[in-house]
Amino acid sequence: MLAARKGGERRPSSIIRLGFGLLAAGMIALIPIVPRAESGWSFTIPLVVAGSGFGVLVSQLNNHTLAPISEDRISEAAGVNSAAGSFGLSFGLAFAGAIMLASLSLLFTSMTENSTVLPPADQQQVAEVLEDDAELMSNTQLELLLAQEPAAIQDEVIRINTGARPRALQFALLVPILAALIG
Repeated sequence: MLAARKGGERRPSSIIRLGFGLLAAGMIALIPIVPRAESGWSFTIPLVVAGSGFGVLVSQLNNHTLAPISEDRISEAAGVNSAAGSFGLSFGLAFAGAIMLASLSLLFTSMTENSTVLPPADQQQVAEVLEDDAELMSNTQLELLLAQEPAAIQDEVIRINTGARPRALQFALLVPILAALIG
C-alpha cells in the first residue's frame, strides 16, 4: 500500500524493476544464511527485503498490466491476469520443489557414495531408496527409520542428511532468484 501511494510521479515500470531487484537481493541474501541458520529469526532481514520487493512489485504490476485495457473488457482481462498469476505461482513452486528434491537426491547419493563409514551394501540401498522416493526428512524422522541400524551408521546418515538438506534448499532458491532477475 505504501508503494502504491509513494509511487507518485515515478513510472510503474521503474517501480516494478525496483521490486524485482529487492526480491532478487533478498533471495540472494538467503543463500549463505540457509546452512548456518540456528533458528527462523536468521531469515528475518532477507525475507523482509524480499517481501518488500514483492509488495512493491505487486502494487504496480496489476495497474501496469491492465492500464491499456478498455473499460468494457477490464473484468475479463483481470480474470486472465489472475489466472496467469496463479499458474505462474503454481509452476514456480512445483519447479522449485522439483529442483530441491532432485538436488537432495543427487547430494545424498553423492555423499553416501563418498562415505567411508557406510558399507557398500548400505550405499547401494540408499541409492535405490532415493531413486524410488526422494523425500525431505527431518533428522528425527530419519532416526526413527534407522532405529535398527548400528550407531555409527545412524550417525553417518544423519550427518549426510544434515549436510544435504540446506544445500538442496540453496539450489531451490535459485528458481525465485532466476525469476526475479529475468523480471
